[in-house]
Amino acid sequence: MKTISDYFSIAIKNIRNRKLRSWLTMIGILVGIMSIVALIGLGEGLRVTINNQFGSFAPDLISISIGGGMGPPGTGTVVPFEEKDVRNIESLKEIDRAAGRSIGFGKAEYNNKVAFGAAVSMPSGDDRDLVEYGVGIETKKGRMLKDSDRRKIVVGTDFAKESTFGKEIKLGVDVKINDVDFEVIGILEKKGSFMIDGIVLMNDDDFDEVLERDPGTYGIIAAQYKTETYSVEESQASVEKLLRKIRDVKEGEEDFTISTPQSAIDNLNSTLFAVQLFVYIIAGISIVVGGIGIMTTMYTTVVERTKEIGIMKAIGARNSMIFLLFFIESGFIGLAGGIAGVILGAGTAIGMSEVGKMMMGSDLIQAHITFSLIGGALIFSFLLGSIFGTFPALQAAKMNPVDALRHVK
Repeated sequence: MKTISDYFSIAIKNIRNRKLRSWLTMIGILVGIMSIVALIGLGEGLRVTINNQFGSFAPDLISISIGGGMGPPGTGTVVPFEEKDVRNIESLKEIDRAAGRSIGFGKAEYNNKVAFGAAVSMPSGDDRDLVEYGVGIETKKGRMLKDSDRRKIVVGTDFAKESTFGKEIKLGVDVKINDVDFEVIGILEKKGSFMIDGIVLMNDDDFDEVLERDPGTYGIIAAQYKTETYSVEESQASVEKLLRKIRDVKEGEEDFTISTPQSAIDNLNSTLFAVQLFVYIIAGISIVVGGIGIMTTMYTTVVERTKEIGIMKAIGARNSMIFLLFFIESGFIGLAGGIAGVILGAGTAIGMSEVGKMMMGSDLIQAHITFSLIGGALIFSFLLGSIFGTFPALQAAKMNPVDALRHVK
């Protein structure tokens, strides 16, 4: 009596005897699995990276940004926030403290090389503590800014890398920001977030002068709500109501946006899922085509091996044995296509992520290939091949042994 390992051995031998046809049959499965592995790997890598970006921010913070301008939140604004807006928000019963800040883009020069990046304003007093807490920043070298500092900056680790200016930025050197010299007094700890690792921090007064912001105006307000008493929804609703009144806008016509780190993550994950769903549909079509190819090949195989099936039945092979042999063989064709698809898909994802890193100069694009993704793809490809091989296997099992032996190739 044959064991399950015997069936596997026979199936592999039969596939080897028909190498070209087997490989042609696998192509549909290969392309589908490759697409799924590559795009899920890149999508998961992007999702993990984005979660890390926003995961570095304090969870009890609400970010209020000006709307209506071009570029990232808080830049290119039309009607900026004012200091009185910050204090009015801070006076709400749901809010513990609030601080205003702005993001600006400028030209940086060092080592006779030029780069363009983002600068973030740092407020004074207790507001400075809130911003540092909210963004979760600490220095790896040197120190953070103080209220009394003038023409001094703290830079992110990526900004200080040799790859940015051809020479590593060290403490005490001068960097020109929009043609004004600033001394580097601190380098931030790496956070794994391009929003933090590539920034320049400077005090409000310097920011106003160098990036030409009107004093006392802001593009963003960070508000910390009282988590022990109020929910984020209650706090957000209260801030929205206040700002609609202050800025004289109706509900649905707000010229500002309010978000939390978690809501930003949820929105981005929803967008990524929608993109991945479209990819799954396209890859699914390829896989179905591949499955039909397996079915066609197995039907042809049954016809070619009709006499062999008759001999097997004549010497005592049961219908279940014949069915299992063809069922496993079709499953192996699917599995082989899956293995090739996983290898090519993982290689494609890693290659594209490396190209993306070189082109963008950041770690935003990453491949995240997990064992569960690989295992799931292989199991799925084997089951798919087996399912599409079910009907040909049933046809082989139901053959009349006398008619099969009479068959002439």
